[in-house]
Amino acid sequence: MANDGIESHEAPENNGVEQPAATKRPGVRRALLAGVIVAAIGGGAWLLHYETRGKYLEDTNDAYIQADAVTISPKISGYVEQVLVGDNQDVKAGQALVRIDPRDYDAQAQQYQAQIDVAKANADNVRAGIGEQEAGIAQARAQLASAEEDARYAEREAARYAPLAASGAETKTQLANLRNQAAKARAAADAQRAALLSAERRIGSLKAQIRQAEAQGEAAKAQLAAAHVNVGSTVLKASVDGRIGDRTVRAGQFVQAGTRLMSVVPLSKLYVTANFKETQIGLMRPGQPATIQVDALDGTKIRGHVESISPGTGAQFSLLPPQNATGNFTKIVQRVPVRIAIDAGPEARRVLVPGLSVIVTVDTIAAKGSQGAIAKQEEARRDGNR
Repeated sequence: MANDGIESHEAPENNGVEQPAATKRPGVRRALLAGVIVAAIGGGAWLLHYETRGKYLEDTNDAYIQADAVTISPKISGYVEQVLVGDNQDVKAGQALVRIDPRDYDAQAQQYQAQIDVAKANADNVRAGIGEQEAGIAQARAQLASAEEDARYAEREAARYAPLAASGAETKTQLANLRNQAAKARAAADAQRAALLSAERRIGSLKAQIRQAEAQGEAAKAQLAAAHVNVGSTVLKASVDGRIGDRTVRAGQFVQAGTRLMSVVPLSKLYVTANFKETQIGLMRPGQPATIQVDALDGTKIRGHVESISPGTGAQFSLLPPQNATGNFTKIVQRVPVRIAIDAGPEARRVLVPGLSVIVTVDTIAAKGSQGAIAKQEEARRDGNR
């Protein structure tokens, strides 16, 4: 009933009928069902990919580009006369880098050359003495032959006068004189023989002096060769192609043998050292493909492959290897250095330098059956030892 002609605007009653929930609406239910199906398909695809490929991809961000840099150090000491390269300059193998003042070493070489000449002169002098001695030997032989003939003549005369003196035809005094002369002649012959022997032995002594002079000459030649090596060492050359780094040498500086002057970094032989966890290397083998993501290239990925695996963990090659035979032991996952060869082109290599951080992913699927084979072999060995 209307009150004084005023209309009522109250909401109509629902007469006890509830409105349907949003999740019970057919459109919403179909959307939810489609979402569940898509999620299930995506999850299944991810699980399939993980089981077939993903779990065989081992990655680490504990990886850095490295190179076997060559340290340039002098073999000799001296003042640096000239530095022939600048910082960060590209050099070729055999290119001169530093020149050390060679004058001291040139003087040493000349001194040893003089010693060689002196030894040669001494040997020639002794050879000349041998020639003179051989002439004296010839003379001594002639004198010995003459003395021998005189002795034989005197002995024959004494022998011829002996029967005459016995018969009284000659005096015994005459025989005594002849025998005395024969004895003197024999003694003179013996003296000449001794002189000849002395002269011949003198030849041996002179030949020994020649060998001594020649030995001195050989020693001087060896010293001269060493001096020439030192002279050659005054010019330091690059042993590999690369780029100059960490140059600390300056012209006029005095350097000791072994002083580090600079380094030559072979940028064409860069590699990556990736420190994988010990739980990641079970299927890792040399030759497996790797992907290298370089931070300096805005995450650009380049190809590589596993070149070698370290024979020990990084801790084993530290200055103080860990000794875990203590009461307080905490197990820590160890890292194993793996060397990754870089298979990049020249454009990528142009910006790669040692020390850059990278992320390395190794595909180990090629060795997926090796762990099972190892387990079977060990089980067979255990059964065979029972």
